[in-house]
Amino acid sequence: MRPAPTTFIGRLRHLGPGFILSAAIVGSGELIATTALGAKAGFITFWVILVSCLVKVALQIEFGKNAIYTGLPTMQSLNQLPGWRIRTTHWTIWVWLSLQGLKLLQVGGIVGGVALVLNMALPVLSVTWWAILSALVTALLIYRGNYGWIEKGTLLMIIGFTALILLSLLLLQWTPYAISGEDIGTGLTFSLPPATVGVALAAFGITGVGGDEIMYYNYWCIEKGYATYTGPRVTSPASEASAWAERARGWIRVMTVDALFSMVVYTTVTAAFYLLGASLLHEQGRIPEGYAMVETLSRLMTTTLGPGAKVVFLIGAFFVLYSTLFTATASWARIFGDAFGQLGWVRFDDPAIRKRTLSILSCVFPAIWCLLFLGIKLPVLMILLGGLATSVLLLVVVWAAFVFRYRQLPAELTPSRWYDAWFWLSVLSILGVSAYGISQLL
Repeated sequence: MRPAPTTFIGRLRHLGPGFILSAAIVGSGELIATTALGAKAGFITFWVILVSCLVKVALQIEFGKNAIYTGLPTMQSLNQLPGWRIRTTHWTIWVWLSLQGLKLLQVGGIVGGVALVLNMALPVLSVTWWAILSALVTALLIYRGNYGWIEKGTLLMIIGFTALILLSLLLLQWTPYAISGEDIGTGLTFSLPPATVGVALAAFGITGVGGDEIMYYNYWCIEKGYATYTGPRVTSPASEASAWAERARGWIRVMTVDALFSMVVYTTVTAAFYLLGASLLHEQGRIPEGYAMVETLSRLMTTTLGPGAKVVFLIGAFFVLYSTLFTATASWARIFGDAFGQLGWVRFDDPAIRKRTLSILSCVFPAIWCLLFLGIKLPVLMILLGGLATSVLLLVVVWAAFVFRYRQLPAELTPSRWYDAWFWLSVLSILGVSAYGISQLL
């Protein structure tokens, strides 16, 4: 146990879980869906992207707080929630497990996206062989990878894709497609013409942190050491209880800075993709579907900036997609191992068994994702089906976060009214979008 740093610079030295989360968030949704939304709506709904990325972070922070004051990863926390159970396992875990078939398809689509981008850049190998190599390399990288290696790997990819995408956006300013201050101002007027309501709601659902990433965040907060440094909760004597509360509040502040930094990263990259779509494609009325977006954008950038621009854009696109595959492998191994432990299938609390389980799952999942892509070969459809599961998971996350905040949070860690307002803005926004989506389906 140790006290948390009290200076801003000291807190920056303990960032890390948010890096992994940012790499997981910035994937096919930002590269394909966000760019397509910009192409459809133009600059007018730019503000929706920014608001979407901002409000959802409150749920992520609530999950991170739960990890710090309980020391429990996500599935163990869910299994302690009140409510209906099947045998000894809470219903939220069964709901999560029932949706994982669609989530397998989604990450299989990401494998296909990585393979397609690599084939566009280096057509010496077919898409099939690039998919196999991508899955194999990812399994080897994660197989023995502890937290430190995963954090460093994701940090390098974040630096790579952020720099390259921002460079693409900057170079655009020396072309006829340059973005003006007036364009940005149009996107920040908080207006929403009736014709763009559907597009705006879709943008809100796609961008920012999702249910999966919020559930993963606990594992990275624990492995970074936030919970260990805080120590188990003490209620007496008063001096030790006060010391525990001070440590908990300190490490929650560090975790909050980590979450906000990750928000800045994925908001920046998401906004860049949106602006690329709005500037390059909207006025031309060109709205390609799926991975055709990558080829269309690369061709447009080649036309406007020269042959070298395609290389820059494809490298950025690779980092965006592969970072999701890399972090998904590490995250899936942890959350499934934890879930299997709560179902009684493995002894996840045994360090040796836990390590072996993580190693096995780190190899099994990339193989399954690759086989699904090679069997179906419809990466965009696979990702969209996984997106449906993500929407349902976000509702489970909302309910769990509500219980964490109002039933489990120790009184000495009660947040400010400003935080609660932010929390409820997040909850009501998600519920509102979900209600609209259900009404459209009906």
